Amino acid sequence: MGGVTAPAVIFEGVWKKYQRGRRYDSVRELVPALAGALLRPGSRGGELGRQEFWALRDVSFAVQPGEALGVIGPNGAGKSTILKLLSRIIAPTRGRVDVRGRMGALIEVAAGFHPDLTGRENVFLQGAIMGMKRAEIVRKFAEIVEFAGVSDFVDTQVKHYSSGMQARLGFAVAAHLDPEVLLIDEVLAVGDLAFQHKVFERLKAMVRREIPVVIVSHQLDRVVELCRRAVLLTAGRVVRAGTAVECVAAYVDGEHLAEAGHGPAPVQLHAISEAAPALVHSGEPLTVRLQGAVVEPAGGSQAAVGVWVRSLPSEEFVFATHSAAFDLVLPVEGPFEVAVELEMNLGPGAYRVQAVVWSVPARTPWAFGPSTIVRVERALPAYGRAYLNPRMHLLAP
Repeated sequence: MGGVTAPAVIFEGVWKKYQRGRRYDSVRELVPALAGALLRPGSRGGELGRQEFWALRDVSFAVQPGEALGVIGPNGAGKSTILKLLSRIIAPTRGRVDVRGRMGALIEVAAGFHPDLTGRENVFLQGAIMGMKRAEIVRKFAEIVEFAGVSDFVDTQVKHYSSGMQARLGFAVAAHLDPEVLLIDEVLAVGDLAFQHKVFERLKAMVRREIPVVIVSHQLDRVVELCRRAVLLTAGRVVRAGTAVECVAAYVDGEHLAEAGHGPAPVQLHAISEAAPALVHSGEPLTVRLQGAVVEPAGGSQAAVGVWVRSLPSEEFVFATHSAAFDLVLPVEGPFEVAVELEMNLGPGAYRVQAVVWSVPARTPWAFGPSTIVRVERALPAYGRAYLNPRMHLLAP
C-alpha cells in the first residue's frame, strides 16, 4: 500500500534575525557582547533589539523528491539567507528547517575550497566533507574535471583560479558527488554561456533522477524552464508562491519592485511603437522604438532600457535584452529615443513586447513601461515556440 512521499526539504515558519554592522576583533570583545545580547531586552523572541533586523519573516515552503524550486526576488530579499539556512551555515531564529539526505551546495564561488590546496585536493576534500569514500570520489574524479573544464589546472592551487574557474569546479563537485539534495545560488552566472547551458542540462537530468533542487537565480527564463514551482521574496517575506510562471509574471510586472528598495527609476519610458506592422511572419524583422527621458542627473549610467517579450495569453517569458548589453549609453539627462531591432524567430501566436528599465548594477528589472502586442504568423507549416528557419532537401533516392 503506497503512501504520500515525504518532502525532501521542509522550511516551516522560519524567521532569521541579523545585527547590522557589528564586528569583533578579539574573543575579549566577543564574550561580553554575547552575554549582553542574551540579557538585553528585545534581543530574544519576536522583538528586535538595537541594530537588529529581520532577514526572513515567517517563510514556509517544501520541496518534494524530483522537484526543482526556484527562489526569486530582488537583491536583499533574503534569497541567499534561505540557502545558508538550508545548508546549515547558519541557524534560524525561529521555525523549522529540515533537509533529508546528503547535500550538495554551491552558495558562494569558492565555498568550501581551501585556496592553498590544488583543484584535485579540493575535490577530495569536498567529497570527504559530504561523507563519501575515497574510492567513490576516484570514480567520479575524471567526470568532474572534464565537466568543469579545468584539466590543465587541476594540480594548480585554487587561489590562482579565476572566479569563473572556481564556479565551474564548485558546481561540478556539487553536482557529481551524488548529492541527495542540491542547493545552487546565483553564483552560476559567472560562467560563460556555454557553461551555463551545461549547468542547466545537468540540473534537468538530476531532477529527472528524482533529486530535489533549490535554485536562487535572476535568470528568470531558466527558472521557468527548470522549475515547476517558485517563491517570490520581497524584504524577507514570501509575497507570491505558486507555479514558476505565476511567480515570474508577478515579479516582472513590477508588483513588488518598489517595496524591494530600488526606489524610483532615474529613467522613465513614455511610449513604445512599431516601425513595422504588428503582424509579422516567423523569422521576419521587427523594429520597435522606445521613447523616454532620463529624469535624474547621471541616471543614465545606472539604468538601461530594453524590451521584455512574453507569449500570450500565458504571459510566459520568452526573451529580454537591454541597451547595456550593446554598450549603448543613455544621455546624462533629458529625452531619448532608442530603436530595438528583433528577428522574430518565434512560433505562431501573439506576443507582448514591453518596454523595461533595467538596473545596471543589480542586473534586474527596475520598472516596466508601456507594451505593444505583436502577432506572428507562420511562413511555412511549423509548430512550437521558436522558428528555426527550416530547410529540407531530398537526399535519396
